[in-house]
Amino acid sequence: MDAWLDAALSYISSWLPFQLRTLDQPGCAVAITFQEKLVYEAAFGVADLSTGEKLTPRHMFRVASHSKTFTASAILKLREMGHVRLDDPVGRYVKGLHPRVAEATLEQLLSHSAGLTRDGRDSGQFMDRRPYLSAEELRADLGNTQPLEPGEAFKYSNHGYGLLGLVVEAITGEPYAAWVQREVLEPAGLPAIAPDTPFIGNRVLARGHSAPLPLGRRVVIAGDAPANAIAPAGGFVASASDLVRFFAQLSPKAETSILTVASRRDMIRRRWRDEGGVQERHYGLGTLMGPPGEWASFGHSGSLQGFLSRTAVYVPHGVAITVLANAIDAPAALWVEGIAHILKTYSQKGAPADDIADWRGRWWSIWGATDLVPLGKRVVTATPYSFWPFADGSEAEMSDCDNGLIVHGSGFNSIREPLRRVRDAEGRVCEVWVGGSRLVEEEALRDEMVSRYTSRGRRTASDPSPGSSDQG
Repeated sequence: MDAWLDAALSYISSWLPFQLRTLDQPGCAVAITFQEKLVYEAAFGVADLSTGEKLTPRHMFRVASHSKTFTASAILKLREMGHVRLDDPVGRYVKGLHPRVAEATLEQLLSHSAGLTRDGRDSGQFMDRRPYLSAEELRADLGNTQPLEPGEAFKYSNHGYGLLGLVVEAITGEPYAAWVQREVLEPAGLPAIAPDTPFIGNRVLARGHSAPLPLGRRVVIAGDAPANAIAPAGGFVASASDLVRFFAQLSPKAETSILTVASRRDMIRRRWRDEGGVQERHYGLGTLMGPPGEWASFGHSGSLQGFLSRTAVYVPHGVAITVLANAIDAPAALWVEGIAHILKTYSQKGAPADDIADWRGRWWSIWGATDLVPLGKRVVTATPYSFWPFADGSEAEMSDCDNGLIVHGSGFNSIREPLRRVRDAEGRVCEVWVGGSRLVEEEALRDEMVSRYTSRGRRTASDPSPGSSDQG
């Protein structure tokens, strides 16, 4: 493993648990591949708040709309086998549809441009108010007039991907789950992934969790309800490591894949932009893309009651990242962006030089935590609360083992001021000064705050400390 990558993964193992702690999240699992090899998998927090069961990398999650990428892969494999064309009207394979629905092409269904309803007239299946639709109920919904004409606009539709599942069944003569398991998951080397619950094998499903409001506490959501006819759109169950390995295989640069390079390029070609969204997002065939750029990616997100997930594949850099979280308010997409930001920073600045490697640590003041991170030949300040911890950091050049000068960073920071460590009588580092700011260990700050601000100390929070002033 490259030295910079090893150092970056080590920092991720410190940053992510701090994020969970700060945001009061139950848990998350993360997996990363580099050049198609799994280089990192970890889990933090708990699988079930009601029992305190520890979350492990072996836990399975409902990965929700990641399911669409598997369904798109199935359709593209059927095309490679000569069974379908993407410009085929769906009515050729599935009967009983509204005439406008029947005219929609497979490509329009795959790219969410068929004009279909998102979730039907009653989407209570996504709110635990009713079971997921059966095939008969899905057909009945698709026998009605739909919101838009095919090809009119990008309009996300779980019903559309449920319909693609019916296409797979019509062509193969088999249940969707059975065919996908044999022809997609097993050839990809990922037989433990399941298209729906109950899933195969002896892996354990992590439990989902609600947001704290309106009850003022999280409740456990079992998350094991079968998705039935909606499984091709949102029913899949996977671990973080299996999911990231599947998406890594969809990169056009992957050496091993169930699909040809041409099919993989077709999947990630931007077809529609989400014109109404605040952020620039594009959709291909079962894949979601952000804006173009050096670190542009393809992948998908997923949200199901109690679960949030995100996968991103950064093709030019050979990196794929999956984050699975078991709470409905988890910032899974932002954690993926944060991990990419950390990897990018380390790849640009390099692994720490040997003479400054021991500077890494987390230090505290009443303003919170600051990470000191050796990168290349400099020590950099990082903000672990942030989704982009190095975005506003300062960089210091060291003159000896305990002293340096801050030479780069925002003008709001302590530029051209010292960075120094203070040692106790035993030679152990006990505090750090960043410019004029004294940072201490977490336990020391805890004692300081109890003494200053609680009834157990000499002052309370309403009593200003001597010499206090605003620090804008």
